[in-house]
Amino acid sequence: MTEEDFKAGQILLFDKPLEWTSFQLVNKVRWLIKTNFRIKKIKVGHAGTLDPLASGLLILCTGKSTKLIESLQGQEKEYTGTFTLGATTPSYDMETEVDQTYPTDHLTEEKIHQATAAFSGDIQQRPPVFSALKKDGKRLYEYARSGEEVEIPTREVNISEFEITKIDLPKVHFRVSCSKGTYIRSLAHDFGKELGSGAYLSSLRRTRIGEYKVENALTVDSFVNEYLSPEEET
Repeated sequence: MTEEDFKAGQILLFDKPLEWTSFQLVNKVRWLIKTNFRIKKIKVGHAGTLDPLASGLLILCTGKSTKLIESLQGQEKEYTGTFTLGATTPSYDMETEVDQTYPTDHLTEEKIHQATAAFSGDIQQRPPVFSALKKDGKRLYEYARSGEEVEIPTREVNISEFEITKIDLPKVHFRVSCSKGTYIRSLAHDFGKELGSGAYLSSLRRTRIGEYKVENALTVDSFVNEYLSPEEET
């Protein structure tokens, strides 16, 4: 692929590694393109942040294709992962330590499967306080880390599919298809409330955005091998 191809615009599918930020992956790809073609500037952006504790599909756009980012972000997304029942954390995932534990001996496989029905279609969801959303010009996680109380309004999201694929208590494995703006961490927290057992998100992988699937995604190494010129790469 040529410098002109990247500037004209490419949509690139990447499988974001665990513990990388979305910004780190964008920076890495931008640096690789600039270095390979010895250019000073190239636009690279991503269509929908993935948390460092999540892996999976991240769509990167280059050059003129960065204009497509907003429309790509608006497409339905699919995730797989695990909830851990019997405990909660302030961040609703493994970023923070467990703050409360709950009994799980009342749970049955039937109850766990039935609980998904409460989260189908258009639902009201409250974003986690440990998130990058802004309130009064300040990110929510800044309030959370300083111990400040903050009122977070609910918002409507859509969950078109939510299934429990495996139960291995205290972990349950799930697959969910949802609209833009859905927090799977909040879904984990609310699912635990519905069961009366508490829950937090213990693993997450994004498998699809619209028609784009993670099985067709690149790693950083395969991007270099398939899209850049090995003889010019430094």
